[in-house]
Amino acid sequence: MAKWKKVYRRKRKYERLARRQLADKSNIRSLVSSKWLVRIAKFGFVSVILGFLAIFVLIPLFAFNLPSPDKIIRREGFSTKILARDGQVLYDIYVDQNRTHVNLEDIPDYLKQATVAIEDKNFYHHQGFDIFGMARGVTRIFTRGRAQGGSTLTQQLVKNALLSPERSVFRKIKEFILAIQIERAYSKDEILTLYLNEVPYGGTAWGVQAAAQAYFGKDAKELSLTESAILAGLPQRPSLYSPYSSSPDAYIGRTQDVLRRMREDGYITKEQEEEVKEQLGDIEFQPRGASFKAPHFVQYVQEILEERYGQSAVEQGGLKVTTTLDIDLQEKAQTIVTEEIEKVESQNIGNGAAVVLDPQTGEILVMVGSKDFAAADYDGQVNVTTRLRQPGSAIKPITYATALEKGYTASTMLMDVPTEFPGGEGQPPYIPVNYDGEYRGPIQLRYALANSINVPAVKLLALVGINDVLDTAYKLGISSFEPNKETLSRVGLSLTLGGGEVKLLELTGAYSAFMNKGFAVEPVAILKVEDGDGNILEENKPEKGKQVISEEVAYIISHILSDNQSREAVFGSNSLLNISGRQVAVKTGTTNDKRDNWAIGGTPGALTGVWVGNNDNSQMKNVASGVSGATPIWRRIILEALSQRPAQGFEVPDGVVTKSVDSVSGYASHDGYSSRIEYFVKGTEPGDDPVHTKLKVCKTDGKLASPSDISSGNYEEKEFFVFKEEDPTSAPGGINKWQEGILTWIQTQEDARYKPPTDYCQSGSPVGVSFDNPQDQTSNHPNALQVKIKAESTNNLTEVAVYVDGTKEKTFTQAPYTLTLNLQDGKHELKAVVRDEKGNQGDRVVRIGVNTTWDYQTPTPSPTSAPSITPD
Repeated sequence: MAKWKKVYRRKRKYERLARRQLADKSNIRSLVSSKWLVRIAKFGFVSVILGFLAIFVLIPLFAFNLPSPDKIIRREGFSTKILARDGQVLYDIYVDQNRTHVNLEDIPDYLKQATVAIEDKNFYHHQGFDIFGMARGVTRIFTRGRAQGGSTLTQQLVKNALLSPERSVFRKIKEFILAIQIERAYSKDEILTLYLNEVPYGGTAWGVQAAAQAYFGKDAKELSLTESAILAGLPQRPSLYSPYSSSPDAYIGRTQDVLRRMREDGYITKEQEEEVKEQLGDIEFQPRGASFKAPHFVQYVQEILEERYGQSAVEQGGLKVTTTLDIDLQEKAQTIVTEEIEKVESQNIGNGAAVVLDPQTGEILVMVGSKDFAAADYDGQVNVTTRLRQPGSAIKPITYATALEKGYTASTMLMDVPTEFPGGEGQPPYIPVNYDGEYRGPIQLRYALANSINVPAVKLLALVGINDVLDTAYKLGISSFEPNKETLSRVGLSLTLGGGEVKLLELTGAYSAFMNKGFAVEPVAILKVEDGDGNILEENKPEKGKQVISEEVAYIISHILSDNQSREAVFGSNSLLNISGRQVAVKTGTTNDKRDNWAIGGTPGALTGVWVGNNDNSQMKNVASGVSGATPIWRRIILEALSQRPAQGFEVPDGVVTKSVDSVSGYASHDGYSSRIEYFVKGTEPGDDPVHTKLKVCKTDGKLASPSDISSGNYEEKEFFVFKEEDPTSAPGGINKWQEGILTWIQTQEDARYKPPTDYCQSGSPVGVSFDNPQDQTSNHPNALQVKIKAESTNNLTEVAVYVDGTKEKTFTQAPYTLTLNLQDGKHELKAVVRDEKGNQGDRVVRIGVNTTWDYQTPTPSPTSAPSITPD
């Protein structure tokens, strides 16, 4: 018994141990199960609480503070579109988001289908939210600390258009409420349209229209299946899938996912899917920023718009701006500038700019601000067409136009000789030099302007006045030439050689007056501005402005600038300035220090202005007007501009007449000397020639023949030039520097015609006098006798005295020398005595009969008249 008891006790012990082990295992399992139950219970409790709050507290509270769902339709925040004159988009102006609204019918079906397939395949079946997707999104709060995922297209629309991009449960609740409201307010197609206009596609492109333009350079309605699939895949992660991102090929895998979903949903076939997949690697996207066409012009227009409408309206107001730009011509001009500058970089010419205007209206057809807008090494974004630069001789036509308005003519002669002009206060004398270092002596204004000769231009400016030239320039549109004390203080006689700075756009605009009969036209960039609803805010119909120079003067200037023969002395007969088959008026300009080179010119149909140089104002090398620099660019652009326009010359106004003029002096032609035909404003035709003349010289020694030499026949006539200029810049009683320059130049010339004699032959008297009436030894004159005396001298006359029968009757100090004598019947002796400033004296006696007969006697020889034109 004891043994069995012992065994029994041992068995009970092991049973108790076994039960204890089993209990321990069960406790462990229970413990583990209870932890999960507690977690689930907590989650359930939180969900119930959140649900309760959402239903009874948060939803009403949020709904009260939410934005109105009708704001989903944007009425602001859209980009302002700047268009070329033919409607092509040049640029979209926006702040952070480039938006352009597009209607549903203008969105391809493929793009709508691809978007629904990849983003929300149940879009047409749900009521704005996906409960399972939302659950997954809320679960993220407890796994990754923020809510995400599960958004329908409607919810994404709310997020992009009405809410901030924050990720939180509160924002998800707001999103949920607004999504339901929007689903009730709009149809599915309307919601899809709104979504496609709001979703971000990468960078600043928001909405399918902006994306289509940015990536493919076309409107959304023109997108293909391939392009639609690519765009549909971008909104999930634009920074990754955009072809402009750091992973430019990532869009391929994403697009393949889009295509698969489209096939699975029955939108495309398997064959279409495979065909598009094969094309994906060969898709060509727009170069980044390629949508920014004519950048300098666009920025110029933007500045105008902001000044008129304010920055906010321009950046977010959705304006539609139609400009004057001819985009095809613009792109050709940009290419020309870039190509030509590359050719001359070895001459240290680093940049170029060009504009093309319609000279009748001022419309800007082309604005090329630099050879490359994107270049950073020389500030390519600087628009040189609107920057101040020295124009060189390109400013000269304004000086000449001012002179013609004052009565000077294209045949007015000035002496191109080294001449000293007074410098400014405390400055040395100003001595201009010609471009080629040569001096041509007598030169008419036509040839001085056509060949861009400097000295005559400076003389002409001195004659007409700096202030008057500034006034003309300012009226023509050059804002930097306002005629005031400030401007006068910084410019002098060098003004006509480019001493004052101007803008290429304004100077080209000023030339319009030479093409359009004298009217000043302001450069115009904008034709029409419309708001987002299509209302016209402004519509410009460019018209001619005020007539600043006469039609006649404008014609003569344009005729000079288009006269290839007139400029061939410097430019040759086949320069780049000569456009075969076209009458093109053009002027070049180069500053003396070779920092700026210009060419401006055109026809009544098109006008082109070109500048080349360096933005840092460094000097160029070997720049020759008409050969290199601006002229080759000007020629290529003007040929492009004229290629689509009929040949159009300059119409001769009724107030312009022609006259034959002496080829040297510019006065009326005479004596068979070389002559030519010139155009004149009616009433300004030149008279007798005091320059190119014939002088009577003694046969014996070639000196001037005196009256007595002439009367005796001891003379002959020879051809001479008598050059004389008054110096308007000298002080009263000061030295005539202009004449000094002429005399110095003459001494260097071999042509004997430039050196007329100044002394008289020894045999003759320097003074002469005669009676025109009565004649010597004439009879039967009336008692009241009209006496006319002719007196001449090689010097200035000081006195002409008349004696009757030895008694002084009258003394004259100036012409005319005429008087009436009351004489008694009988014979009388009349005597005229002449004295000049140097004390020389001459006399003449006539004998007559009054109411009686004078007995004939052999007449006494007396001097005859001196030449009517004499030198100093």
